[in-house]
Amino acid sequence: MSTISLVAGIISLAVTAVAVSLAVVGIRQMLRVIRAGQPAVGRTDQPTKRLGTMLKETVLHTRMLQWTWVGIMHWFVFAGFIYLSTAVLTGYFQVWDPHFLLPIIGTWYPFVWLTEILSWLTVIGIAYLIYIRQKNHPRKLDRKSRFFGSTFWQAYFVELIILGEGLAGIFIRAAEYRLLQVEGSDHANFAHFPLTGWIGETLFGGLSASGAETVIVLVALSKILMAMVWLAVIARNITMGVAWHRFSAWFNIYFKREADGGTALGGLVPLYLNGERLDMEKMEDLEEEDFEKLGVGKVEDFSWKGILDFTTCTECGRCQSQCPAWNTEKPLSPKLLMMGLREHAYAKVPLLEKDADTLTEDEKRELERPLIGDEDLFGVIDPDVLWSCTNCGACVQQCPVDIEHVDHIDNMRRYQVLVESNFPTELNNIFKGLERKGNPWGMNPKNRMDWAKDLDFEVKQVGEDVESLDEVEWLFWVGCAGAFEDRAKKTTQAVAELLNIAGVDFAVLGDGETCTGDSARRAGNEIVFMQLAMENVEVFKETKVKKVVSTCAHCFNTLKNEYKEFGVELEVVHHTQLLNRLVREGKLKPVAPAAGEAEKTITYHDPCFLGRHNQVYEPPRELLGAIPGSTYAEMPRHSEKSFCCGAGGARMWMEETIGSRININRTEEAIATGADQIAVGCPFCRVMLSDGLTAKQADGEARVEVEVLDVAQMLLASVKREPSAEESEAVVSEAEAATGAAAATGGGDEDKATEAEPDVEAEADPGTLTDTSDVGAAAEATETGESESEANAELDEPVSAGREEDIAIAAESNIVVDDEGKGHGAVEAPSTQEPEETAEAGEPAKSSESEDTENVSDTLTTTGATAADEEPTPDPEPEAGDATDPEEESVPSKDDRPEIPATKENDPDESPAEEIFGGSPTSDDDSDREEERGAITPVEDAAEPDPVAEDVAQLSEGNPSGSELSDSATQAAADEDDDKS
Repeated sequence: MSTISLVAGIISLAVTAVAVSLAVVGIRQMLRVIRAGQPAVGRTDQPTKRLGTMLKETVLHTRMLQWTWVGIMHWFVFAGFIYLSTAVLTGYFQVWDPHFLLPIIGTWYPFVWLTEILSWLTVIGIAYLIYIRQKNHPRKLDRKSRFFGSTFWQAYFVELIILGEGLAGIFIRAAEYRLLQVEGSDHANFAHFPLTGWIGETLFGGLSASGAETVIVLVALSKILMAMVWLAVIARNITMGVAWHRFSAWFNIYFKREADGGTALGGLVPLYLNGERLDMEKMEDLEEEDFEKLGVGKVEDFSWKGILDFTTCTECGRCQSQCPAWNTEKPLSPKLLMMGLREHAYAKVPLLEKDADTLTEDEKRELERPLIGDEDLFGVIDPDVLWSCTNCGACVQQCPVDIEHVDHIDNMRRYQVLVESNFPTELNNIFKGLERKGNPWGMNPKNRMDWAKDLDFEVKQVGEDVESLDEVEWLFWVGCAGAFEDRAKKTTQAVAELLNIAGVDFAVLGDGETCTGDSARRAGNEIVFMQLAMENVEVFKETKVKKVVSTCAHCFNTLKNEYKEFGVELEVVHHTQLLNRLVREGKLKPVAPAAGEAEKTITYHDPCFLGRHNQVYEPPRELLGAIPGSTYAEMPRHSEKSFCCGAGGARMWMEETIGSRININRTEEAIATGADQIAVGCPFCRVMLSDGLTAKQADGEARVEVEVLDVAQMLLASVKREPSAEESEAVVSEAEAATGAAAATGGGDEDKATEAEPDVEAEADPGTLTDTSDVGAAAEATETGESESEANAELDEPVSAGREEDIAIAAESNIVVDDEGKGHGAVEAPSTQEPEETAEAGEPAKSSESEDTENVSDTLTTTGATAADEEPTPDPEPEAGDATDPEEESVPSKDDRPEIPATKENDPDESPAEEIFGGSPTSDDDSDREEERGAITPVEDAAEPDPVAEDVAQLSEGNPSGSELSDSATQAAADEDDDKS
């Protein structure tokens, strides 16, 4: 044994002893902090599934490969770290004996080949990752860098150690080749050294046997030193996630929320107290101190899995790069949030075990530090960070080690709402609306069926048209937005029409429906959520609900994933899923546009609670693809990487006062595709993108033709489109061909279909006929052989008496009534001059003189009958300042004319009916009326109405559009493309 081997051997053992002892201390301290957390329910069930999930995500790198090339290169480093640990083990023997080889496998071809391949791949992989870190360094990109805020010295340290270990593995193999070559061994060939033999020839070709031995000893010692220095450094820095995740990630993935491998999205984790799920019954028995444990108010209130999450964060910044809050200049970064909580946990928890008298001032300050508080309070997390989250789930989707950011954020919100009563003031209104009216708008629940008033078919309602949902196939869950928000009502109507066209048997709950509670739960008000959920679940059980279709992605998510906590299992589908199924089955048939009609470009925005939370990506796209006459344009950020609209996490009800607006950012991306229509599948998304589009159109940065529509509206427009002449002719030709074929074969089914019909010459039984005088002209026309259309045409023709006589007869048949409903004589016949119609906004004008005259006569007749029979008392005139809703307080009339407001000019008490509807205008008014008639554009010549105008809400002064957002709208996608290139 040479002197250098002896020295190297002693050094390696001494360094190893120090490093291992430090590591033991560090691991014990880490476990003590993690165990300080509260119980984590349901993290040890289904061990076989959990083991399979862990191996799949680690060995196969399934989550890392969401970013393709980064994932591939990281796998090289991961595999090299594990496999080349054998090289470090070999080094402990080589420092004593340079000729040492592992028994049996030391010269086995597969082993030596794999060793060399992984050595090179480790070097290549870590070099690529170093390049990516430098390319995306904050010194160039500032906040746009996903590494903004990461601890760079730790990353550099880990990267250099890995690079050094990889190179050491290559050089020691090259030195071994030279030693065997000098000694004349049969193994000194390129079959045993396929990727390192050439280095042994060129770099160490002039070395003697002793020189090669010395190189082997020194390189082996360097491998051991690098490994032990790395271990000692991370042992002294247990918050060094970039290094510790190599060990903790295995456990973090194994104990993830979903044993089957799903992400911690969909339903929010329930509120636990002392390891048990909180329910309303248990709340009555809670002690006063228990109420202070609702949610997370201190770092030790997190579960042990939560602290393990903080420990495992690798600071890679994938979550940060996808976060809509961070991308719009808000203070929330999921990565920095985890880092801050980790530093605080590992600083505070050890102090809990110390005697308060022995603490320093800095330690006392850390111990008393509030978890949520601004800079003045020395809070760990700023309130603006906490309330900027939209719960979109992009951070959870992107995290390669399964950190559950959304659950942790909402648990902290629960404490702020339930214990501290410290939350944004805007949420007060929705909490009150949900508690008092069962919807966040605070609207009257009796108006939940108003959306169905304009439909030309009856919508079945449970309790009125059907007793229970056993009688129909689907419960159509309308939701609060679908019932009360004007734009969402159109989606509700479209879905109802499509289901009716397809022959789907469905019903709604009407005023028996209340809010699912999504906004309350995501805002932290778990109590209100539980109250609403229990109310709905009781209705579900009473009405025997089994299958539900919902147009709201938030309702869909809550009903599907969260109501099972309350003992009800439902089959819940999104309306795009059901409609897509109906199109596939041929029950809904989209029609191609007429020849020459311009093709429209459509882009689709993935709702977060439909896509990332529930993995529904393809049905809406398939549905849009089935609409003829359109092309599809995908936004750069879509599907799993889709950008949020900004409404989730109860942000729908809070104003954005920091940074730029999320909805503007997303709208700019949609506009950039050149789309004519922006398709959505959620009413929240529609509100946000419509407002964003309005702002961009007002600034002249978007075409006025662009509109935001729900997928269901687009499908309905296609289904109800009139077929082209060619299609109609093809259908007729096909029918004629079928008829001819049937005739050629002797009638076939046609004879069977018509055999029950009587012959033309067959006489009817006189006893079954009704005299025509008893049934009127329609029956008379039938008896004489006239067609129905001819009979109806005759009925539509005026009698020969003439217009003046008609009016006189109508006037004689009516009486004038006063304000008390008493009659005072005949109504004066109106003038035959064409009246001037005054309509409210949105009502169509009358198009012909004959319609006007007939409506006037009908109205006069109806008025007289009603006045005589019912004698209604008119509503009192509203006083000044009366805020009563005119739509809710007005009495419906059978008059088809638009309602004329009672103004000073047309007050019914001051102006006779003929002045309003048909009285002769003064000569001064004639010229004005002629000018008005000249200004009216015929309906057939009128321009198409602005498709956006009725689908958007105006932005208030407190709700301005952002600026300079286009760069941030596509930066994440651009960065990813660079990483994949």
